[in-house]
Amino acid sequence: MNTETRIGAEELRQSAIDVLKLNDLGTMTSAAPNLYPHMWSWDAAFVAIGLARYDVPRAITELRTLLAAQWSTGMIPHIVFSENSAGYFPGFDRWGTETAAARPQGIMSSGICQPPVHAIALRHIVDRGRENGGTDQEAAESFLAESFDGWLAWHRWLAEVRDPDGVGLIEIHHGWESGFDNSPRWDGPYSRINPGPVEPFTRRDTLHVADASERPDDTEYTKYLWLVQQMASVDFDDRAVQDIIDFRVRDVFFSGIMAASSAVLADLADEIGRAEDASELRGYARRFRNGVAASVDPGTGLARDYDVLAGEWISTQTVSGFAPLIAGGDPAALAVQRNLLLGPDWMGYPELRFPLPPSTSPASAAFRPRTYWRGPVWPFLNLLLGWAAKRDGQRELFETLKTASLRQLADLKFGEYYEPFTGEPLGSLNQAWTAAAALEWIGSER
Repeated sequence: MNTETRIGAEELRQSAIDVLKLNDLGTMTSAAPNLYPHMWSWDAAFVAIGLARYDVPRAITELRTLLAAQWSTGMIPHIVFSENSAGYFPGFDRWGTETAAARPQGIMSSGICQPPVHAIALRHIVDRGRENGGTDQEAAESFLAESFDGWLAWHRWLAEVRDPDGVGLIEIHHGWESGFDNSPRWDGPYSRINPGPVEPFTRRDTLHVADASERPDDTEYTKYLWLVQQMASVDFDDRAVQDIIDFRVRDVFFSGIMAASSAVLADLADEIGRAEDASELRGYARRFRNGVAASVDPGTGLARDYDVLAGEWISTQTVSGFAPLIAGGDPAALAVQRNLLLGPDWMGYPELRFPLPPSTSPASAAFRPRTYWRGPVWPFLNLLLGWAAKRDGQRELFETLKTASLRQLADLKFGEYYEPFTGEPLGSLNQAWTAAAALEWIGSER
């Protein structure tokens, strides 16, 4: 690395650390200082990856706080609310989880989940601790042993409750569970929802962006809240929710993460002498890897979601179609996927500011370059794709993603997402997991 690059990387590194400190609430990190003043489940995993690059004990605290909110069923909720619940909508009072028997008392949380990237974060913490040695290594290895049963329970819940038929695809009951909130992936399922009466609401997300059209509109939001009401009406009981909910989709990207994370957790299980649990987790990894591979559309080469209520595959040109690259699997099939990712409809699209995959392909009629999950580029997602590429020995793809990501983040704005053609940061600035992604990319160079 030349002197100019090194100076730039150090400035980026310090700026990213400053963002994580800005968002630090003590034992949890808010996703962003204004728009998202709480802890989000998969945000927390990426935040922990970034924190581990300079403060292993604080990274451990992040995951420990999240795990303390785990429900007795094994589910890890998608939001753990800070005391500033009034600054976000829908807050704890709107979720209706007060009566959920499985929610741990004294901890305010939502009643749904998000993708299980946590074992990947745990792997990073253990690796950074061992690299540092001394008290960092001791703390990381102690946390692995202390927390393992919680992560195992989380994976078991997903495998047993959200894939009861063993098809290798996780069923979600809200677009928010995917993390791809308003993606074109969900247009079909949401179009078939006819909400009943929904309590009046005042949103706050549109107050924190320059252009409200970047966010889902109120008609969409009403459907989101209707699903929450449906779940609350049965106290978030797993079985009852499945029977009454108006949104049941097998999420292929969630499933790809489940496959990858289960394999990582299996390796960690071996390291602490949990051979039987490691075997169970490798079984999950195989199941979901196979489920993801079986979803691939032979015409487009992209993985697909499945709408359970409509009984049909969902074919969209979204980045979720690259779930096999996250899951891992057959080298020949993954080579086809990599060629697509690098091709003219994705990273090779000629008008892109940086060669990074938009959330929806610019070649798709559903593409909207400024609208949340309908077109912008998400930095944390590029980090995940880079991690998978490195895992599979695909150094060239890893380096391409890393170089472009570091150039994108050199504006020091740490946007929630980025306009793919101009590189403009959009959504909330000083986003924690964007800063964390920068730290991990920089750290991987050392």
